Amino acid sequence: MKPGMQEACSDLTKLLAAYTPTAGMYVHVHGDHLTMGRCEPFGPNGETEDSDRVRLTRLARSSYGLSVKRHTGRWERTPFSGTMEEMVEVIAGLMQHLVVPFA
Repeated sequence: MKPGMQEACSDLTKLLAAYTPTAGMYVHVHGDHLTMGRCEPFGPNGETEDSDRVRLTRLARSSYGLSVKRHTGRWERTPFSGTMEEMVEVIAGLMQHLVVPFA
């Protein structure tokens, strides 16, 4: 794991918990990416599946770019970038339709 990303993951998890639309989201680290999503039910027998929704990519020590996962499974960059706190505010405000639980 890249230096500082585990701490960033912990910080992001705490920030997500502070907003109703993002509370309960998981955070996974992959390289310079912090992927956020939800574990969603999908079958008649209570099966669940991770559903990645949005991703922060570290651009500099305290700057992140925001991407959203498309229906095709590909990540699409958005024009938003800034501190982790600013990006969580964007996600919880402008993109809450992408991150709230399905059910």
